[in-house]
Amino acid sequence: MYTKFAKMIPVFIASGTLFAAEPAETGWYQETLYPEWGQTFSIDKMIHQEKSDFWDLAIFENSFYGRVLAIDGNIQTTERDEAVYHEMMVHVPLLTHGNAASVLVIGGGDGGIIREVLRHDTVKKVTMVEIDRSVIDLSKKYLPTLSNGAFEDPRLNLVIQDAAKFVKETEEKFDVIISDGPDPEGPALVLFTSEFYGDCHKCLNPKGIFVNQNGVPFLQTDELKNSFDNRSPHFKNVSFYVAPVPTYVGGYMAFGWASDKAYRVSEKTLQERIKNVKGKMKYYTPAVHKGSFALPQYIQDLFSTESK
Repeated sequence: MYTKFAKMIPVFIASGTLFAAEPAETGWYQETLYPEWGQTFSIDKMIHQEKSDFWDLAIFENSFYGRVLAIDGNIQTTERDEAVYHEMMVHVPLLTHGNAASVLVIGGGDGGIIREVLRHDTVKKVTMVEIDRSVIDLSKKYLPTLSNGAFEDPRLNLVIQDAAKFVKETEEKFDVIISDGPDPEGPALVLFTSEFYGDCHKCLNPKGIFVNQNGVPFLQTDELKNSFDNRSPHFKNVSFYVAPVPTYVGGYMAFGWASDKAYRVSEKTLQERIKNVKGKMKYYTPAVHKGSFALPQYIQDLFSTESK
């Protein structure tokens, strides 16, 4: 158990369902996303740890990353770099669309996605579908900076339900759908199926855009390829864009893109549209937006499509 550390200290090793070590105030948290290697975070203080109906949840304090949320042994978000992920997940599709009034957020229980969506003046309603209420409650209590009051915004319609069931049964239409689910394991596996993507397509308005998190292509090759193959039958334009999120180690983080309209938005147009978004960005810029669709060769080799 990591004997390279100078002192014998508790190590939290998440096995995917249960924690092998007993809770302690300090120690080390080892992520177990990949069988070959992993990353380890120092725990300055374990804030909260519990097993909900769906996940093993842990929130702890780290001197560099701030508060960290882990689910089933995988790091989900940190206070230090969450803005990279949330800004790119939200502002790329919304500013590309230009007039998104209705947005569906799938997952995103920490509140970071809806925080960014609600910065847009065009947005009149956000429907958030989260399977586990406990993720929301714990995030509001222990990670309040992520939602920054978004859960109290009157434009938010919060639905506690299986998202796959929601998109299959709802008659609502949306301008943008953002699927912020965990990696395709356990209850989240359904969020990467062809059936789910087809149901999401049904829920979109004619100019609608669907985006989702697609993992780190360098290490999660199959996830990227499968997502591309499963989305392609349902949308005319299927691709990816990328951003470097330090917490998600292994190179670029990929975001799935799907739409029927072939969007070609200029940097100048994005610069005009961003003026109507409240607050200052920490990562996103119109130039970064455009550049994020320029994919490195090793990602392009995984599929055949035109980058935007």
